[in-house]
Amino acid sequence: MLMVGRSREHACSVLARVMGALRGWRWVSGAWRPGSRPRDAHSFGSEARRRPQPQGSSKRKDPVEDQPFPGLLRTENLGLEELAEVLRAAVVDQKGPLVTLNKPQGLPVTGKPGELTLLSVLPQLSQALGLRHRELQVVRAPGKEASGLVLLSSCPQTASRLQKFFAHSRRTQRPTATYCAITDGIPEPSEGTIHVALRLERTDGIDLAVPVTSPSRKDILEGVKRTLSHFHVMATGCGCALVQLQPLTVLPSQLQVHMTLQLCPVLGDHTYAARVGTVLGQRFLWPSKTTKPQTQVLDEALLRRLHLSPSQVAQMPLHLHLHRLLLPGTRSGDPPSELLAPLPSYFSRTLQCLRLSKR
Repeated sequence: MLMVGRSREHACSVLARVMGALRGWRWVSGAWRPGSRPRDAHSFGSEARRRPQPQGSSKRKDPVEDQPFPGLLRTENLGLEELAEVLRAAVVDQKGPLVTLNKPQGLPVTGKPGELTLLSVLPQLSQALGLRHRELQVVRAPGKEASGLVLLSSCPQTASRLQKFFAHSRRTQRPTATYCAITDGIPEPSEGTIHVALRLERTDGIDLAVPVTSPSRKDILEGVKRTLSHFHVMATGCGCALVQLQPLTVLPSQLQVHMTLQLCPVLGDHTYAARVGTVLGQRFLWPSKTTKPQTQVLDEALLRRLHLSPSQVAQMPLHLHLHRLLLPGTRSGDPPSELLAPLPSYFSRTLQCLRLSKR
């Protein structure tokens, strides 16, 4: 069953207002509200350190003219030590036993023995961060194709406390993770809740999330999971949207499937976007069991706007970024603290091409 919440009058319907909202959205009284403190739209609320620009020529290169997907992680020639240095440079916060880094897109959390993964590099990363013999463990991390915040801990008790906080937040339906995504298509209504039962099915060696209509109790016992996400359209342009997503359940590819069910797949989704078809300009869903993953198809107008050739689309990364995490306060009753991560370079470039952010 798919349930979409009622649309409210959207204060960000004018793009100028939307861009102002991007600088300061805050969780206030159980809802997302624009804050009063201005922020840089390019950073999407990030407090991360900025690297100084090289001095010299004042002439700046137009980022649209650069490579189409700048900043992607290339692991082909990386070893564990080199990857540890990449992740050390991606650390956005380190306090006590907690280490937070901004995971590059394409790095899996787990994998087969011998594969380069986040788990495989933790011993080297611990040494690079000066933690000596304290072992790091993953508390929270987005999947391989997504980018964004990874929460690590060198203290088992701290990790356990955080896991209990996240589990309690899910039970009480209080979102702790906020993703931003760019979608091909504009969700209607502009905000709401997606509630759908999903099952993971193995197809050609890949676990794919498949919707299940009216799941029975037996289905639930056999692995069908009721999933829930909130979405909110932050900005629109060129037939695309910048969408804020907050999952309230945990299932691989949940957000990608939820956006596909809205007929607005995430840009760079080469797994589920093929389920959305078009006839006479109208979108519809192909049956998931008969639709195999393939390179996302974008129309010519969008390709021109993104300065991409059809062959380059196959290399387009998933535009799904975990940019905000809430953590429990230090003492009982304290308000949650927040962690923020800047957008990847390719994500910012796409926002500029689609005129979804200020330069």
